[in-house]
Amino acid sequence: MIRKNTRKIKLGNIYIGGDAPVSIQSMTFSKTSDKEATLAQILELERAGCEIVRFSVPDEESARSIPYLKENTKIPLVAEIHFNHKLAIMSAEFGIDKVRINPGNIGSDDNVKAVVDVCKAKNIPIRIGVNAGSLEKHILAKYGKPTPEALVESASYHLKLLEKFDFYNTVVSIKSSDVATTIAANRLFSEAFDYPLHLGLTEAGTERFGIIKSSCAIGSLLCDGIGDTIRVSLTESCTKEVYAARDLLKSIGLRSGVNIISCPTCARCDYDVIGIANKLHEHLDSLDKNITVAVMGCAVNGPGEAREADIGVAGGKGEALLFKKGEPIGKIPECEVIDRILKEVQALS
Repeated sequence: MIRKNTRKIKLGNIYIGGDAPVSIQSMTFSKTSDKEATLAQILELERAGCEIVRFSVPDEESARSIPYLKENTKIPLVAEIHFNHKLAIMSAEFGIDKVRINPGNIGSDDNVKAVVDVCKAKNIPIRIGVNAGSLEKHILAKYGKPTPEALVESASYHLKLLEKFDFYNTVVSIKSSDVATTIAANRLFSEAFDYPLHLGLTEAGTERFGIIKSSCAIGSLLCDGIGDTIRVSLTESCTKEVYAARDLLKSIGLRSGVNIISCPTCARCDYDVIGIANKLHEHLDSLDKNITVAVMGCAVNGPGEAREADIGVAGGKGEALLFKKGEPIGKIPECEVIDRILKEVQALS
């Protein structure tokens, strides 16, 4: 796929936009004022593969946690600010890597300029967050509801406000809880602007439904070449957001990693495809090898799919035929399938 060439923004020790890879974000849910609990969540997210961590800064005590969090982590940190521009300034002074604001809810243009001035002086990017649930009254009055056009107009309104103060170090997010609205709004924005886009679906829900909705919205846009950083928002553990985002990027070829394909099984299947596939996920999900492993259940599609994979098995009664790089290399009993696949995967360069 051909990705849109957006402007490149430096965020801590990584980049967003341009030729930088699509990065994975998540957000802590501890009280940021509890710096130990927040640090523990950040480190857990980092171990899971998260590349940018955001947290809310609702008060001064939370802002004062930033130096401690910065001292004990390497991952870029983002402070989310609402209503109080002074907290954005404090966060910047304390060394935050990026500030997430909605310019429309932090008061007057003078307040916005005060935030812009400190971010400009410290080369700190700002993310403008446009959300269908908090559109400006004049835009809602114009469109009647949060349509894609309304969301883009809101983003444009905020960008022009920052640009008025000569600030262009900006990332934009345009989110709705509706899949179609999110897709349409981000497509419209991408056609009109070259600012990097943070993709996500707001209030996506619990793990089961949230992953499906987020994958539809984020995946559709990424396949269009739109999007520079993503968050799969879930009403769940924040590490599950990271795993879902990583799997999404792997599934469309934007991240390397082991791609495990497996058949859904049927009455023709005579060995434990489900159990074997799940075990392989446990062992291989974090392996940084760009290979395909196939676990197939019978002789109909099994040999063909297994042959196309780097390592594959096609099942028989209590055994499986093992393939490596398209060639059959022998039959193995069911009890040895997992260990043998892992051995062959490790042997691949």
